[in-house]
Amino acid sequence: MGKALLISVAIISTCGLVYELIAGAMASYLLGDSVTQFSLIIGTYLFSMGIGSYFSKYFDKELLRRFIQIELLVGLIGGCSAAVMFVAFEYVQSFRILLFSFVIITGALVGLEIPLLMRILKDEYDFKDLVSKIFSIDYVGALFASLLFPLVLVPYLGLMRTSFLFGGLNIIVGLWTLKLFREKIERATGLIWAGSLFLTLIVIGFITSNQMVHFSEALKYGDPIVFKKQSQYQKMVITSHQGALRLFLNGNLQFDSGDEYRYHEALVHPALSSLKDPREVLVLGGGDGMAVREILKYPSVEKVTLVDLDPLMTELFQKSALLTPLNDGALNDSRVQVINADAFLWLKEGKKKFDFIVIDFPDPSNYSLGKLYSRSFFNLLGQRLKSAGLFAIQSTSPYFARESYWCVASTIESTGFKLYPFHAYVPSFGEWGYFIGTKTHYEIPRDFPEGLRFISKGNIDNLFSFSPDMSRVEAPIHRLNNQILVRLFEKEWSRVN
Repeated sequence: MGKALLISVAIISTCGLVYELIAGAMASYLLGDSVTQFSLIIGTYLFSMGIGSYFSKYFDKELLRRFIQIELLVGLIGGCSAAVMFVAFEYVQSFRILLFSFVIITGALVGLEIPLLMRILKDEYDFKDLVSKIFSIDYVGALFASLLFPLVLVPYLGLMRTSFLFGGLNIIVGLWTLKLFREKIERATGLIWAGSLFLTLIVIGFITSNQMVHFSEALKYGDPIVFKKQSQYQKMVITSHQGALRLFLNGNLQFDSGDEYRYHEALVHPALSSLKDPREVLVLGGGDGMAVREILKYPSVEKVTLVDLDPLMTELFQKSALLTPLNDGALNDSRVQVINADAFLWLKEGKKKFDFIVIDFPDPSNYSLGKLYSRSFFNLLGQRLKSAGLFAIQSTSPYFARESYWCVASTIESTGFKLYPFHAYVPSFGEWGYFIGTKTHYEIPRDFPEGLRFISKGNIDNLFSFSPDMSRVEAPIHRLNNQILVRLFEKEWSRVN
């Protein structure tokens, strides 16, 4: 019997850490700023476990019964947590209260488990053997969960099914313990019925999780979803909006096919048209291939290297019949080389230099993205740019996130680049900001490739003129060790959203 309960320790320790990881992932997906959210979730969860452990001393009688009740409760509450939070996010104004309520309740219940098991097993083992066995199994289970969660569970099951799966495991542990020790447990019938009902609800939730996800996403996006998939790095959702396609990454709009040409023409042509016969071009990010589409309009370009972290993104925009027309098949052009790698590390490890570099990353909404706007990043960028080369970067909105925009400017200038700020109106985003950087000199071009729908000789000067409500403000330098841009970005955009 003792060995059976030790096996239970491995299962419940794995379940306990998975609930913690689910809550942290949910918070970072829905609220942004992953470091802050994970830190708050982990701290609150561990504190709640401590509270649960403390109150375990007040359980004096029927310890096996109490342990089974806790397993059933933690299985039901932890198992349903992701589903409830996904659906409630669009309805509940105080979402953080709901989130931390789940964290506190689940953490307290998990904190009760190990102390109760140790007291149940105290007659089976010497105290020193019991402590070493319980905690070694507990820590091994935690390691197993921490490896399983990012490598298998999230990519293949998603957060909602993972939550239901491990809730079911907790309930099964409770029912299994009930079966093993039934002769020692009074009023077992009620527990059997409760456990069976809870397990049935969890199984139904697991089976219908796709429908629940679809329902919650329909509330979130408001338009029909034509594609969705969770990669190792991000959740991709494509919706159909008034005849156009919209791409969302982790819930954030990346483009609307109805007006993306404005964004990408502004990103590429004001810089690239000023260069004489550019041959080697680097694109960092931009896995949708639309910046590459604009670059290939220059006959002198011999090679475009695209470095994007997510292979799912580049594969979709290379092969999908729905998406490849958006970039005119640019990623399948013989001049284009696609590399799936971390852009920061790729810059650091390479030596090749380029005539023109396009930086088309998502906005710095978390610390993983924030490093790609840091002083360290732009120092690396300078090493990969030819002496007369240029780079262009999208840099959020100078209207909605004015201080964030000029923080990027301060950061780039601190690395020795001369900077030329400009902006363009994109209906899906509003006024959007960009920078052109060089170590030499830049002049606004007057000639552009034929067939452009937005950039022209007649409007190019307007892009470099800023109204007073977007003009420069003092802003700090964004460094890897302070990540101040991420905090500025979250503060400013939270006022808009």
